[in-house]
Amino acid sequence: MTVRAGKIWADFLKDKLESIGFVPSPVNEYVYIRQNVIFLVYVDDGIFASPDSEAINKAIEEIKALGLDIDDQGDIEDYLGVNVERVGDTFVLTQLQLINQIIEDLALEGSRPKPITALSTRPLIRDKNEPRPKDIKYNYRSIVGNLNFLEKSTRPDISYATHMVAQFSEDPRESHHAAILHIGQYLLSTRARGLILKPNPTLSLEVFVDADFSGNWNKPTAADDTATSKSRTGYVLKFTDCPLLWQSKLQTITALSSCESEYMRLLSAALCDAIFVIQILDDLKARGFILPSKTPQVYCKAFEDNSGALEMARLPKLRPQTKHRVCAQAPTGDPPHRDGKPRGRYIHKTIGIKLIPMLPKAHHGMVAIVYHSQ
Repeated sequence: MTVRAGKIWADFLKDKLESIGFVPSPVNEYVYIRQNVIFLVYVDDGIFASPDSEAINKAIEEIKALGLDIDDQGDIEDYLGVNVERVGDTFVLTQLQLINQIIEDLALEGSRPKPITALSTRPLIRDKNEPRPKDIKYNYRSIVGNLNFLEKSTRPDISYATHMVAQFSEDPRESHHAAILHIGQYLLSTRARGLILKPNPTLSLEVFVDADFSGNWNKPTAADDTATSKSRTGYVLKFTDCPLLWQSKLQTITALSSCESEYMRLLSAALCDAIFVIQILDDLKARGFILPSKTPQVYCKAFEDNSGALEMARLPKLRPQTKHRVCAQAPTGDPPHRDGKPRGRYIHKTIGIKLIPMLPKAHHGMVAIVYHSQ
């Protein structure tokens, strides 16, 4: 029963909300919509969003009438440990309490702050000959978990450094311990900083992506750590110039060239998330919500700087040297069945890809992904 408790609660809440007219989004079943009211649910916490405050108050009263114990805390100021401050049309998201907890656990109060998140000239590696740290007074995995939550919520600037130390949670060595302390010392000088959201209605979805090619390759330790041969993907997805999603992670497949590395992170990692957000926005527009964007349709621009990856994205045909990547990585869906009917997660929508040159380098480009509903 304990294993299925989450599912039982979700089904119970769904039945209750549907009884008063809320409908789950076909894209995300934990986003409920009724007319001009959106209700986002995370376990037993939720956020109401609507241009009409009276509609929110009515929804809250109806939920209370169903016998559910709901606490109305007014305008959002804190959610899941994230402090929300609104100044005009600008929102500032911070997590000062969590950062102070990390600094306290690492016993860094009063130590010298660091100006950067990590030492770029010293990539972390898995070396069995490196000694383990002694007399550590904190739990390595607990600190990594806190850093992960901090990074995913309000601090994308520590994404790379956090992912690097997270790789060695099973058996951390002295260099990994030093890297954790380095991140903590960086947070010392930036603890009050957070994510600033200031919508620009002239912009729609944009994805800024990049990747290296086996950037952490280390021949002496490659036999013990095959991850050194993997390339790293990094991207940030923005809507109306506000960051929504970001990530820094190793690719799951070993790329054989910089072109493959760039193509995999462009059309596999970044655009999969972009298409998911596009589907949510399309659903909201279909229900009559006015999105803060002056564009006539929902679209996404993915900025890319590798000419080979751009060509593969523009013409995803089966070339002898690249067909394995086109089939495995393109998020537009799997190849069709023999009967000609499409299949795949996103194939029910049509995606048009257009190549636009960018300055100052003529071979650099921008892939504009335009999303059309059938």
